[in-house]
Amino acid sequence: MDARDDALTVEQTAEAFAAEVAYWREVRGLAKRELARRMGFDPSYVSHVESGRHKPTEDFARRAEEALNAGKAIWKRWLEYETARAPVAPTAVAPAPRRSEQPYATGSAIVVEHDAARLDYDGRLYRLTMRRLLRNTGSEPITRYLIGISVDRYPGEPEQSNAHYREHPLTWNELSLTATCRGEAMRWQAKHDRDAFKEVWLLFENEQGRFPLYPGESVWIEYAYSVGEEKWGRWFQRAVRLPTEHLAVELAFPAELDPAVWGTETSMTAEAAPLRTAPVQREEGGVRVFAWSTSAPALHARYRLEWRFRVRPEHEADEGEFR
Repeated sequence: MDARDDALTVEQTAEAFAAEVAYWREVRGLAKRELARRMGFDPSYVSHVESGRHKPTEDFARRAEEALNAGKAIWKRWLEYETARAPVAPTAVAPAPRRSEQPYATGSAIVVEHDAARLDYDGRLYRLTMRRLLRNTGSEPITRYLIGISVDRYPGEPEQSNAHYREHPLTWNELSLTATCRGEAMRWQAKHDRDAFKEVWLLFENEQGRFPLYPGESVWIEYAYSVGEEKWGRWFQRAVRLPTEHLAVELAFPAELDPAVWGTETSMTAEAAPLRTAPVQREEGGVRVFAWSTSAPALHARYRLEWRFRVRPEHEADEGEFR
């Protein structure tokens, strides 16, 4: 851990741990009761940890990491908490649980200089296009970049959502995932493939050769995919998982639907609050575009935009979160 981690207080690291658990539980589409069952805890225990009433324990961290398969993210928060509790002489901590792995090679570090998302809806299909300017601030070449896709048709009702996606799973064919870097097509490789959740490695290579992102270099990547409205909720959330310098989102809807958009911001230390600035509207040939952006967003902050169509109530359309 670097100097910034060392300076974190016990309370801050406990809050960060709770936020990480809550994030991955939401990604996996699990209710607190269901997660507690899978971990072998009393149904109320997960709720107590996420709310801060109970401090994290090593056993809880191990079981949560295992149950949620969080790629070592939860375990890392536990190590930060342990270090904050004993900054002078931290106790020895056993190895991380099985199935965990470092997302990127040792010595690599990614900064997102610009993160731009545009979500287009044509009345039946959502198409998300992500453009990111990545900078390698580490000492080793980067050969792959991890993205996630998760949907939630019924936010706040995980059992109903889980049943929906068991019957109507998200498929690779419907996603039609494409990715490019410097005008070159990028190969991709599935990491996790579940009914309502996918994780994908975008590879800095294709059939013609390899093009790693070397230390000190910056490069734009772009990827896009589609999902039908029956699997996409009327909300779009951006979670800041890497240091990011600028974040921008555009939502484009048919003007004839008379869309209305609003948003909230959540951090590790604060509950959801209205966005500090309102989305700005403009018209583009029958399409109403809502644009919102922020500079230097806090790490682990989550920005959520929601919408409704005034001429088509929510119950008349099927609806997820994509990142």
